Amino acid sequence: MRAGVIADYIELEADGDKLLAQLFANVQSNIQVSGTGVVISILSDDLSGSRHQRFIIELKSKQTLLIAHNIDLAPRIDTLAVNDQIEFFGEYEWNDKGGVIHWTYRDPEEMHENGWIFHNNIIYQ
Repeated sequence: MRAGVIADYIELEADGDKLLAQLFANVQSNIQVSGTGVVISILSDDLSGSRHQRFIIELKSKQTLLIAHNIDLAPRIDTLAVNDQIEFFGEYEWNDKGGVIHWTYRDPEEMHENGWIFHNNIIYQ
């Protein structure tokens, strides 16, 4: 892991919303992040290529993030509902709506850092 990524991760632990706001403002991508948010919308699954469960969360800062959780490699979060709180660890990708979090699963090829989603005391990865 690069020193800059480690520094970003340490800063995120202290203030995840602040780091995610910085990544959005600076149009940065490919950064491992963790955070907490509330589900504000549940979208249809993306069925193109690898299937992804998709939902939008809102951070305390009011920034929104699309969570794209690969359900070909990790269990679906069947009990997910609007207003639920989740915690996540994955890779941030910039978009003009706040960003996308993906890689929220265990990489079977061990080429990427493992991610996860924590919901109702269960870790999905």
